[in-house]
This record gives sequence, structure tokens and C-alpha cells, in this order.
Amino acid sequence: MNNALVTGASSGIGRAISDKLIEMGYNVYGIGRTFDNGQMLPLTNFHKIELDLRDTDLLIKTVTDINKDNPISVLVNSAGVAYYGLHDSVNANMIKEMSEVNLMAPMILSNLLIKTIRDNKGAIVNVSSVTATKASPHGAAYGATKAGLTSFSKSIFEEYRKFGVRVIDIKPDMTKTNLYRNADFAPDEDCLASLEPTDVAEAFYNIMRLREGVCVNEIMLTPQLKRIKRG
Repeated sequence: MNNALVTGASSGIGRAISDKLIEMGYNVYGIGRTFDNGQMLPLTNFHKIELDLRDTDLLIKTVTDINKDNPISVLVNSAGVAYYGLHDSVNANMIKEMSEVNLMAPMILSNLLIKTIRDNKGAIVNVSSVTATKASPHGAAYGATKAGLTSFSKSIFEEYRKFGVRVIDIKPDMTKTNLYRNADFAPDEDCLASLEPTDVAEAFYNIMRLREGVCVNEIMLTPQLKRIKRG
């Protein structure tokens, strides 16, 4: 059985992708800061890992131990954190947290697992954001971390494409997740104005099903309507 590691697996896009990987027959190791036991993923083929991605030493030890006995062929970097507002309204700790979770952790995990992924002709999937491609007023630092993740995705693909490694950079727009818990806005209630986490997971699934040799390196998902709800 193939093994996958997913960050942000306790909710949102990470959980939806974990469900899809299990459906595809993968053994999933899901990292989350906390898990709601009332809404757990199926225990079959899912292994819960409660861990803060900012604890670098523990992250490295945990993932190294997992990979030693259960070689990872798919890495999904889905965990994310965002603080919104004018740049003078965020503080150094917020900027540090966004940098560590959104950018540093994916680079560290890719570094730890790339040789195994290479040997298995596997994939690295980075959940970036539409903000990576444009100016992001009221989210400048967040957008910068996602732009860095997109740049990393492009470079790592060029380094490892000759080994059969796929790198997929997914850029969702407004999605109904708890990413906006620190914002003064939220997805509009109209279903046409936001994405569901399952929409992103379905796009991931369709890309993964393409025949060997076909790569989709970037995909942007947007809702039909551009509308938000102010807090």
C-alpha cells in the first residue's frame, strides 16, 4: 500500500484531500495541531498525528520515523494560517507563524521526504492561494508566504522532474474553511461565491489520475461569483 503524509489534515482542504487519498487506497498519516474526536476521519488507513508544525525538531523526528518504516510517496502541504489587515496591524509573532507554517514547514518536509518520493515516482502537492499571483492588500505577509510556496513548487519540479516526481501547486480562491478565523470577513453564504474543500480535493484527485508522464503543475480554482461577507 502506498503511503501519504498530509498536513492540516484535521479540517478543511487537508481533511478533504485525506479522505480522497484513502478512497484512492493510500495509507494516510495526517498531521494536525488538534483533532476534533467528534469529527474524526475514518480510522481505517488514517493515522492521526497531533503536532505543531512550528516545533521543527519534533516535526523532523516524527516524520523521519514514519518515513523509515512507511516510505512516503505523496506529500500534501495543506496546513495554513493567515492574519489579515493593514500590514501595521499584524505583529512580528503573526508574521513568524505565517512564515513557519505556510512556507518553512513545506520546505522542510519536502527536504526530508524528497528522496523517498523520488524513488517511488511520487508527488508533492502544495496548497497555495490565488494571493500568490497578485497584490494582496490586507494580507501582504500571507500573500508573500504563498508566493514563496508557489516559487518553491516551480523550482522543486525542475529539480526532480527527470526522476518522475510530480509537483502540483493548487491555488484556491475563497474556500469555506477556518482560514478566515482571524479576518473581518468570511465567505459569502451564496454557494456560488465560495469553494468547498471537497472541490479542491476533487481537482487534486483528477490530476493524480492522469497517466504517468502528464503533469499539471499549477491549477487555480475560483468560485463563479466574487463576493464576501463582512464581519
